[in-house]
Amino acid sequence: MIIEGYAALFGVADQMADVVRAGAFASSLARRGEPLPMLVEHERRLHAGHWDVVREDGRGLYLRGQIRDELPGAARARRLIARGVDGLSIGFVPIVAHRKASGRVLEEIELLEVSIVTHPMQPQARLTLAREFTRASLGEKREKRDQGRACWRAGRAHARVRGLQDRKRRAPRRNRA
Repeated sequence: MIIEGYAALFGVADQMADVVRAGAFASSLARRGEPLPMLVEHERRLHAGHWDVVREDGRGLYLRGQIRDELPGAARARRLIARGVDGLSIGFVPIVAHRKASGRVLEEIELLEVSIVTHPMQPQARLTLAREFTRASLGEKREKRDQGRACWRAGRAHARVRGLQDRKRRAPRRNRA
């Protein structure tokens, strides 16, 4: 299953009043040599897949990844998503953070993992897409496409026959003497 969404939004306070600044993930992402782990509810034993695309854009930290069936947390992640759970949450260590009246401003973050969660700390950190690609579903799509083509061809053939019949009906009859 392919999933994508935003795990953190820049300039938006979370429930602890922490605010992530744009560029906070840049150093961590540059240092990362391996794929970012995808966990369920921040549980290390519930590893569900990897985030293949992780980048900062104008909105926040965008991710796209794949739930891998052979991993221990995959079934639980699929069940949560099927039930409508779409929250994302970052597991991180603050490298540079400044205190403010309430919460912190996070200037630099070491990103450890991103989890699929029921209740994200940042309410807008959500999955935006979850889609399943399997050989069976691709086969079903091809079968439906082929059925549609066959129906279209049959309809065209039927229209041709009807057209010929209509021409015969409209043709003037010759009087036989």
